[in-house]
Amino acid sequence: TTSEFGHVEGKEELPPNRPKPRGHGFVIRAKVDADHGSNTVTRRSRTGFLVYVNSALVYWMSKKQTSVESSSFGSEFCAMKLCCEYLRGFRFKLRMMGIPVMGPSYVSGDNQSVLANTTIPDSQLKKKSQSIAYHFVREGAARDEWRTAYMNTHKNEADLLTKPLPCGEKRKG
Repeated sequence: TTSEFGHVEGKEELPPNRPKPRGHGFVIRAKVDADHGSNTVTRRSRTGFLVYVNSALVYWMSKKQTSVESSSFGSEFCAMKLCCEYLRGFRFKLRMMGIPVMGPSYVSGDNQSVLANTTIPDSQLKKKSQSIAYHFVREGAARDEWRTAYMNTHKNEADLLTKPLPCGEKRKG
Protein backbone atom coordinates (compact mmCIF):
# COMPACT_ATOMS: atom_id res chain seq x y z
CA THR A 1 0.00 0.00 0.00
CA THR A 2 1.04 3.61 -0.54
CA SER A 3 0.02 6.76 1.23
CA GLU A 4 -2.07 9.51 -0.27
CA PHE A 5 1.19 11.39 -0.94
CA GLY A 6 2.85 8.47 -2.75
CA HIS A 7 6.03 8.39 -0.66
CA VAL A 8 5.22 5.42 1.58
CA GLU A 9 6.20 2.20 -0.12
CA GLY A 10 4.38 -0.14 2.25
CA LYS A 11 7.60 -1.29 3.94
CA GLU A 12 9.39 -0.08 7.02
CA GLU A 13 12.57 1.83 6.26
CA LEU A 14 15.50 -0.20 7.62
CA PRO A 15 18.88 1.35 8.44
CA PRO A 16 21.33 0.46 5.64
CA ASN A 17 24.33 0.20 7.97
CA ARG A 18 22.75 -2.14 10.53
CA PRO A 19 24.68 -5.23 11.65
CA LYS A 20 23.56 -8.70 10.72
CA PRO A 21 20.76 -9.75 13.08
CA ARG A 22 21.45 -12.61 15.46
CA GLY A 23 19.19 -14.47 17.83
CA HIS A 24 15.47 -15.12 17.88
CA GLY A 25 12.61 -12.78 17.11
CA PHE A 26 10.12 -11.48 19.65
CA VAL A 27 6.91 -9.48 19.86
CA ILE A 28 6.77 -5.83 20.89
CA ARG A 29 3.47 -4.67 22.39
CA ALA A 30 2.44 -1.28 23.70
CA LYS A 31 -0.58 -0.07 25.65
CA VAL A 32 -1.42 3.61 25.45
CA ASP A 33 -3.90 5.93 27.17
CA ALA A 34 -4.54 9.62 27.83
CA ASP A 35 -6.59 11.45 30.43
CA HIS A 36 -8.23 14.49 28.84
CA GLY A 37 -7.74 17.81 30.62
CA SER A 38 -6.86 16.21 33.96
CA ASN A 39 -4.66 19.06 35.23
CA THR A 40 -7.11 21.46 36.89
CA VAL A 41 -4.76 24.46 36.60
CA THR A 42 -3.51 24.20 32.99
CA ARG A 43 -6.13 21.74 31.63
CA ARG A 44 -3.38 19.79 29.91
CA SER A 45 -3.91 16.09 29.40
CA ARG A 46 -1.64 13.31 30.62
CA THR A 47 -0.15 10.64 28.34
CA GLY A 48 0.74 7.19 29.59
CA PHE A 49 2.07 4.16 27.79
CA LEU A 50 3.74 0.83 28.54
CA VAL A 51 6.03 -1.12 26.19
CA TYR A 52 6.49 -4.88 26.49
CA VAL A 53 8.95 -7.23 24.80
CA ASN A 54 7.14 -10.56 24.79
CA SER A 55 5.63 -10.40 28.30
CA ALA A 56 8.34 -8.29 29.97
CA LEU A 57 7.71 -4.60 30.65
CA VAL A 58 10.76 -2.75 29.28
CA TYR A 59 9.61 0.88 29.30
CA TRP A 60 6.86 3.04 30.71
CA MET A 61 6.12 6.73 30.50
CA SER A 62 3.68 9.11 32.13
CA LYS A 63 3.94 12.73 31.03
CA LYS A 64 1.85 15.89 30.89
CA GLN A 65 1.15 16.83 27.26
CA THR A 66 2.76 19.98 25.87
CA SER A 67 -0.45 21.50 24.49
CA VAL A 68 -4.05 21.85 25.61
CA GLU A 69 -6.37 19.67 23.55
CA SER A 70 -10.03 20.56 23.15
CA SER A 71 -11.23 16.95 22.95
CA SER A 72 -10.43 13.53 24.34
CA PHE A 73 -9.88 12.44 20.71
CA GLY A 74 -7.08 15.02 20.39
CA SER A 75 -5.38 14.07 23.63
CA GLU A 76 -5.62 10.34 22.82
CA PHE A 77 -4.17 10.92 19.34
CA CYS A 78 -1.25 12.89 20.80
CA ALA A 79 -0.63 10.01 23.21
CA MET A 80 -0.74 7.50 20.34
CA LYS A 81 1.79 9.59 18.37
CA LEU A 82 4.16 9.81 21.33
CA CYS A 83 3.98 6.05 21.87
CA CYS A 84 4.60 5.33 18.18
CA GLU A 85 7.55 7.74 18.13
CA TYR A 86 9.08 5.80 21.00
CA LEU A 87 8.42 2.47 19.24
CA ARG A 88 10.13 3.67 16.05
CA GLY A 89 13.24 4.69 17.99
CA PHE A 90 13.21 1.50 20.08
CA ARG A 91 12.98 -0.72 16.99
CA PHE A 92 15.85 1.23 15.37
CA LYS A 93 18.09 0.87 18.44
CA LEU A 94 17.43 -2.86 18.70
CA ARG A 95 18.32 -3.36 15.04
CA MET A 96 21.50 -1.30 15.40
CA MET A 97 22.56 -3.63 18.23
CA GLY A 98 22.07 -6.66 15.96
CA ILE A 99 18.84 -7.78 17.60
CA PRO A 100 16.31 -9.03 15.02
CA VAL A 101 13.03 -7.13 14.97
CA MET A 102 10.59 -9.08 12.83
CA GLY A 103 7.05 -8.00 12.14
CA PRO A 104 5.14 -5.01 13.46
CA SER A 105 4.69 -3.75 16.99
CA TYR A 106 1.17 -4.06 18.39
CA VAL A 107 -0.34 -0.94 19.97
CA SER A 108 -3.54 -1.18 22.05
CA GLY A 109 -5.67 1.73 23.12
CA ASP A 110 -9.15 2.39 24.46
CA ASN A 111 -10.32 5.19 22.15
CA GLN A 112 -12.13 3.61 19.21
CA SER A 113 -12.20 6.84 17.17
CA VAL A 114 -8.42 7.18 17.29
CA LEU A 115 -7.91 3.53 16.40
CA ALA A 116 -10.31 3.76 13.46
CA ASN A 117 -8.54 6.88 12.16
CA THR A 118 -5.13 5.19 12.17
CA THR A 119 -6.26 3.04 9.24
CA ILE A 120 -8.41 5.50 7.26
CA PRO A 121 -6.26 7.13 4.54
CA ASP A 122 -8.56 10.10 3.92
CA SER A 123 -9.48 11.20 7.45
CA GLN A 124 -10.31 14.91 7.79
CA LEU A 125 -8.82 16.55 10.89
CA LYS A 126 -9.18 20.29 11.41
CA LYS A 127 -6.56 20.93 14.10
CA LYS A 128 -2.95 20.97 12.90
CA SER A 129 -1.58 19.05 15.91
CA GLN A 130 -4.13 16.27 15.40
CA SER A 131 -3.43 16.19 11.67
CA ILE A 132 0.32 15.82 12.23
CA ALA A 133 -0.24 13.06 14.79
CA TYR A 134 -2.64 11.35 12.40
CA HIS A 135 -0.20 11.39 9.47
CA PHE A 136 2.67 10.10 11.60
CA VAL A 137 0.68 7.20 13.05
CA ARG A 138 -1.11 6.46 9.77
CA GLU A 139 2.10 6.26 7.73
CA GLY A 140 3.72 3.98 10.32
CA ALA A 141 0.67 1.72 10.10
CA ALA A 142 0.87 1.79 6.29
CA ARG A 143 4.52 0.70 6.52
CA ASP A 144 3.47 -2.07 8.95
CA GLU A 145 5.76 -0.72 11.67
CA TRP A 146 2.86 -1.04 14.07
CA ARG A 147 -0.71 -2.25 14.11
CA THR A 148 -3.36 -0.72 16.32
CA ALA A 149 -6.17 -2.51 18.12
CA TYR A 150 -8.90 -1.75 20.63
CA MET A 151 -8.54 -2.75 24.27
CA ASN A 152 -11.28 -2.25 26.84
CA THR A 153 -10.40 0.58 29.22
CA HIS A 154 -10.81 -1.75 32.21
CA LYS A 155 -8.06 -4.04 30.85
CA ASN A 156 -5.65 -1.28 29.77
CA GLU A 157 -2.83 -1.02 32.31
CA ALA A 158 -1.72 2.31 30.79
CA ASP A 159 -4.76 3.82 32.51
CA LEU A 160 -2.75 3.58 35.76
CA LEU A 161 -0.25 6.11 34.34
CA THR A 162 -2.78 8.82 33.48
CA LYS A 163 -4.72 9.46 36.68
CA PRO A 164 -4.84 8.55 40.34
CA LEU A 165 -7.29 5.73 40.80
CA PRO A 166 -9.46 5.33 43.89
CA CYS A 167 -9.85 2.03 45.67
CA GLY A 168 -11.98 -0.40 43.76
CA GLU A 169 -12.14 -2.74 40.80
CA LYS A 170 -9.38 -1.14 38.67
CA ARG A 171 -6.86 -1.12 41.52
CA LYS A 172 -7.33 -4.86 42.17
CA GLY A 173 -6.77 -5.72 38.45
